[in-house]
Amino acid sequence: MLKNPHKRIVRTNVLTPHIANVLVAYMNHMVRIRWEDVWDQNHSYASLIETSWDDEEEYEEWLGNLRSKASQLFRSIGATEPEISVTVVHSKLRNLMTAHSNGEPRDHLNTENNELTVKSTACCEFEGITQPLDNILHGLPSWAMDNGSYDEKRNKIRSTIRPLLSEIASMIVNWNPNDIWLKFRRTTLLEALKHYWKYESSTLPSGVDSLLVYLSATDNPPNEILSMDVVGLRKKVGVSLVAVSKIVPDLLVPWLSQLSDRAKALLTSGGLSPINEMHLYEFLSCVATAVDNPLDRSNFIADVLSNAIRSIETVEVQNAIASVDGLLSFMGISQVVADPSCVTNPEFVKKVTADFSVMFSSLNQLLSVGKRCQEAAKKRPNGGLPVQNFGALSEESLQHFPDEGPVNINDLAINDPFVPLWPRLLPTLIRVLDATLRVWHPERQESLLRHNIQRYALAISDDEAYLATKQENSVGGVFGKGGTAGSIVSGWDRRSTNLTPRWSGWFNELRNNCFQLLGLLSAQRVIFAPEVAHIFPQLVSVVANPEHLRSMEHRHFTQYLKQFIEILMLCTPSTLYQSHLTAILGPVFEHIQYRLKYTWDPIIGNSGLSMESTKPLGSDNCAHIASQLSSSGVESWLIAYYARGGLFVGDLDSVTAEAAVEKARVELTRTFSDSIQSVLALKGGWALVLANKAKEEQAMKRNDPSKLALGPRNRVSETDGPVNADGTKRSQVDLQLDARKLARIDKLCHFLLLENEQIAGALVVTIIECLGYPDAYSCRRCTRIVHRILESVAWVDRYTELIGYRLFSVAVKLIVTEPKWMVGIEWDMINIIRDIYGRLVLGQFFQPGGQGLAVQQSRDQNDSTRFEQSKVVDKPLQGGGILITPTDLPKRVLSEIGISYDDILTLDKSLTDKRSAKDQKDILRDLLRIAADRMKQADGNRGGENGLLERAGAEESLLHQNLRQPVVTALPEKLVTYSMAQKDAAKSAEVDVVNYHGGIFG
Repeated sequence: MLKNPHKRIVRTNVLTPHIANVLVAYMNHMVRIRWEDVWDQNHSYASLIETSWDDEEEYEEWLGNLRSKASQLFRSIGATEPEISVTVVHSKLRNLMTAHSNGEPRDHLNTENNELTVKSTACCEFEGITQPLDNILHGLPSWAMDNGSYDEKRNKIRSTIRPLLSEIASMIVNWNPNDIWLKFRRTTLLEALKHYWKYESSTLPSGVDSLLVYLSATDNPPNEILSMDVVGLRKKVGVSLVAVSKIVPDLLVPWLSQLSDRAKALLTSGGLSPINEMHLYEFLSCVATAVDNPLDRSNFIADVLSNAIRSIETVEVQNAIASVDGLLSFMGISQVVADPSCVTNPEFVKKVTADFSVMFSSLNQLLSVGKRCQEAAKKRPNGGLPVQNFGALSEESLQHFPDEGPVNINDLAINDPFVPLWPRLLPTLIRVLDATLRVWHPERQESLLRHNIQRYALAISDDEAYLATKQENSVGGVFGKGGTAGSIVSGWDRRSTNLTPRWSGWFNELRNNCFQLLGLLSAQRVIFAPEVAHIFPQLVSVVANPEHLRSMEHRHFTQYLKQFIEILMLCTPSTLYQSHLTAILGPVFEHIQYRLKYTWDPIIGNSGLSMESTKPLGSDNCAHIASQLSSSGVESWLIAYYARGGLFVGDLDSVTAEAAVEKARVELTRTFSDSIQSVLALKGGWALVLANKAKEEQAMKRNDPSKLALGPRNRVSETDGPVNADGTKRSQVDLQLDARKLARIDKLCHFLLLENEQIAGALVVTIIECLGYPDAYSCRRCTRIVHRILESVAWVDRYTELIGYRLFSVAVKLIVTEPKWMVGIEWDMINIIRDIYGRLVLGQFFQPGGQGLAVQQSRDQNDSTRFEQSKVVDKPLQGGGILITPTDLPKRVLSEIGISYDDILTLDKSLTDKRSAKDQKDILRDLLRIAADRMKQADGNRGGENGLLERAGAEESLLHQNLRQPVVTALPEKLVTYSMAQKDAAKSAEVDVVNYHGGIFG
């Protein structure tokens, strides 16, 4: 009822009398219940709570869902009833300050220092007010806080709430608790004020100063090693500083000099952790991006990052990244051969850890500041485009943008102060990535896997093992109950004084940091700048190196696609596709086809490898597998390598290890399909451009400009002006940005599918093969990609065999074999069959995505065997074209599965006479059911294979949907959810274990 302020029910004020009570009720429920109070019957509603939730885990799950959903509610109430919401939250905060500002009643104390803990009443109460305050302030309309001139009603409301907001800010800023956990709660409240400080900044300097003080907080009394509570406080303070600086950077610019001096003092104190330093750098960079003069901005950022750049340019770091041996020695891996005990030598561990921390922290600081600078550049009046004055958008200008090509770094630096650093940074980045990727070359793996300690450098980390278990965060993470700490290197984890379990995490951090920096290089357009043109061939020789590509594990390649390749494709100007994409995408797409094929072949039974080959390497068999490299050859070894996802899992248990392989396999396939969707404008930012275009066309068609101000129904409207299709604010510069993206959408699709045979062939064949891999997520997304391919190239003769036979065969086979994993996406596959058959045989084309009524093209008047081409043949986004000379390849596929010639003729007539999507898909389903029944009968009703590839039963099959009798089963008297069933099963297992041991020991 509150989602859209324009709805009639809000305008009638029917809800107004109840809003305060609703708000108070939800705010009360934000306070966490201590479960021990329920156990001890000390809570006033203990009996009701025990009836409502089985245990603390179920309550925590409920509370998390409630808080997630309540965020939108609080924001909606703030937007629609600002006076009520501010009055209620002001009253609540004032009462909390009166009752608990000093930690009263000081219960559940830490016995070591007598400080409050996270379970103390005061901490729980202040935790409960944070989310309502943040969301209400975020939701308040601008007229409630700014100095604009409005009608009498709005001015009256504003005059009421502004003093209350000022008092809220003063209460939080002036509060000075002593307990660490109350400082944590105050930090979250200070962060919430960022929405208020946009309009009234008198308390901003004091608030930021408080956060900077907390950044160097210590235990009471001080300890040599900081407690986890203080570490958590410092981390939260850093995040809050960045969050505040992103919202109000311009208001902090007057104090930039003082903030810089304060930051330098903190950095030179030596007490900050690497993540604290990173947050401090991000904070300063966010403020610096608001400086008016571009040169001053760039100089300040260069000064902030000067230490980081000098650190990676030291002789020690440069020697380390000059070769694989240098990197392995730098990380303490090579020394193990001569002295295995060095990995647990405290002094050696400390030195190696410190050296690596300097290198990685420097790269991470560069990445963090670079990202903040890029985000700020996008928020500038020109949207980050290297154009100062926009001309009017016309048909001619839409084809020739002045910035759609190489732009020099000086012009880019007008918006982004980070970019001048790239010519100095890029050579080092290339060397770091090259050395890191070479560690995984087969010959190097062979050497490392043979050594009983060095092998763990290639292992997955404890954190990756934990993610493979799919556990909820309620178990306490990797170090909590049920966590995986110490499972890779048995008995040791990254907190131990042992280098061995740290290596895997270090390599992950280093590699991912490099990929993200390359993505940033692309997003900031420096990769296309003339100043780095001489470095570009060197970059290509690393990122498209065939040896690097084939040596990566699946988890590495997934990050490579997601963090670099996808961003590169989206950010490359259309005039530079041939010069900057061809050399990279050609080898990458060819390799993806090869990698995915041998990844899934053992699963679908298309190779000589058994399912046993998909099990990862462990400490017990890695030396034996490594020895096979020299005997079987690299190619054979790589085939088995892809089957297991390239994983080495150390001492991890077999169940979790196999889960890790499965996760790596599906994530690789899904990341690839998602990336292709993004660059073909089927999801992400480019899809939003098409949605905006459709929305504008609809508004023009209906002559209703108000449509442009309406977002989706499930989103609160936060602006009175035009909005994007997703509900976000739409400015004038968005029109310029969308125009450029729209041009790239057409041109990138054309480039990928029609301009380079190496790229197009590998891409299309890989998508066709992905349809048959038993992962419903990837398959469904690939069906959308296939439609875009058909819209773009169905009319091209050289694609006829690939589409008309190979693609059509895969789609038909998936329907008639009815694999169980396909249940739920059969209609998507039938729609592909419809799209292919219509375009290649019947002279029909469809709306984008194979939707809507089939448009029948007329026969050519001069040649009755041909069709007239559609008028939108060169416009895939409007439906694309057809094959003007029909092919019999799809008919041959149908005949091969037992469809008679007469049935095919009947099919052609039916699809020509009935052209609605529903009718045509029903016709195809009925035809394919005949072939499926014959195939099933020929198999002797064996149902095919087991597991994913098993044939779906008649009750699941789409082909037999019309033959089933509808049956509605009675609901059980007691509702039993999946989570409840899982808990009951776990309890039963515990009982069995107890009884079993009881039997043994009498």
